[in-house]
Amino acid sequence: MRRVLHGEDPVRRLRLRLTVGADAYGRFERPVIRAADLTGPDAIVVGAAVGAYLQQTELEKRQQTGAVPDPAAPLPERYRREVEDPAAAYAGHRVLIAQLADRSVGVVVLSRRDGLAEIKRLWAAPEARGLGVGSALLDGAVLEAEALGATEVRLSVWDWRAGAVRLYESRGFERVPSWDDRERLVCMVRPV
Repeated sequence: MRRVLHGEDPVRRLRLRLTVGADAYGRFERPVIRAADLTGPDAIVVGAAVGAYLQQTELEKRQQTGAVPDPAAPLPERYRREVEDPAAAYAGHRVLIAQLADRSVGVVVLSRRDGLAEIKRLWAAPEARGLGVGSALLDGAVLEAEALGATEVRLSVWDWRAGAVRLYESRGFERVPSWDDRERLVCMVRPV
């Protein structure tokens, strides 16, 4: 018998649910992962989540180089389209949203080309970290890559994000030689 993980149903509908906390009756709330509809209100949710991710990344980069972080600094121009018009920026990509108690708490963006899927963005809201949201998004992205016919999933992560690296390794991702020339970027792959 095939073991069902994280609420995956037999027809592979993307409704992953992880145990994250009990309510007053002892029932567990779990993140629900669903496809984003970037033609509607999800575009605002995705733009805000990706904007928070990019802003945090830029702050961390400044900290890592010894520069004084400026939370009010605008995002570099190369990222603005992802925040302002995610429907256009992510045309041809799969975008998944994590919801917890009917609130959007995370996003993952997956691209696919020539049998290879790449996780381009993965973000869990700070208040939802440690609740299984990142794990559910990552698992959802891998399942989505499989459904798209990819044979491998790849991603990159900054080396100072040790928690994220541990999560990826726990899901079968392995470090490989970098395909990117940016220092301190760890490149990882796993078969689907």
